[in-house]
Amino acid sequence: MEYRSLGRTGVKVSELCLGAMNFGDRTGPEEAQAIMDRALAAGINFVDTANMYSRGRSEEIVGEALKQSGQRDRVVLATKVYNPMSEDVNDRGNSRRHIIQQCEASLKRLQTDYIDLYQIHRPQSDIPIDETLRALDDLVRAGMVRYIGTSTFAAWQLVEALWASRELNLNRFVSEQPPYNLVDRRIERELLPMAQTYGLGLIVWSPLAMGLLTGKYDFREVPAGDTRFGQQKARVNPVQQARWTEGAFEVVSVLKAIASEKGCTPAQLALAWCVRKPGITSAIIGPRTTDQLEDNLAALNVEITEDDHRRLDQAAEPGGSVSPFYQADFGPHPHRI
Repeated sequence: MEYRSLGRTGVKVSELCLGAMNFGDRTGPEEAQAIMDRALAAGINFVDTANMYSRGRSEEIVGEALKQSGQRDRVVLATKVYNPMSEDVNDRGNSRRHIIQQCEASLKRLQTDYIDLYQIHRPQSDIPIDETLRALDDLVRAGMVRYIGTSTFAAWQLVEALWASRELNLNRFVSEQPPYNLVDRRIERELLPMAQTYGLGLIVWSPLAMGLLTGKYDFREVPAGDTRFGQQKARVNPVQQARWTEGAFEVVSVLKAIASEKGCTPAQLALAWCVRKPGITSAIIGPRTTDQLEDNLAALNVEITEDDHRRLDQAAEPGGSVSPFYQADFGPHPHRI
């Protein structure tokens, strides 16, 4: 396991980050405990969750698992705030009220006195960035939070936030958590070079494109009259359905061919490609089972040659996208970039 600096801080995090989005939903407490124990034993020291995952249940399971393992102090624990936590109109967003309220709630669920990395889960154009930053700065100064970060912000929004922090003498964001994978490489245009310029860590989510890059699904390989693929696609939500594009499956075909030659799984190749790209601090994996975790861990043993990179670049254009992952509120109205 390789360890990298979290932005320009002195904290080192593992190249794989254990994501806990499935905990409390598809993964029960016992399986989650086993996943946590195995991940820590394998050298992962970075765990990411969010208050919205199963409406707080994920944080509760992570907190209990860390308590049982007795390894809270060696783990860099990250969580997030932004999404609605109830029907209350004020129980959502990046206002001072919601951020402080939810930080206190997350601390209780996680059974800890501090959060290592507290992240704004999405930008919100109708809340001034200085209100958000002042609230986060107060949490840092109070010792409730060590560092602050963002998720799925545009490059200009991060630069604006860094400028505001400097002007107002506030703690700055140290990291950004964007989507990044072989079917959506748009962060390579501006976000990635901006992060390298200003010393922001990049903790990328969905390196396997929500399962697309595992190679399990390919509508061109479905026999005529076989409705199983359509049934499978119908079971996922509309956002996921929109990401199952023909262009994405063309990338998967190349990925599967190279993986077969190398004797690894497509998922392992896709993950290895992601964690070895310049500027990437850590890639978030979200195993539902311990078997999936083992498959993810094996990606660290996959070697990628210059020829592999060339073939993957031909299939998935650098800076391009054949599947819409990078979406957020980047202005008065949400849109894609």
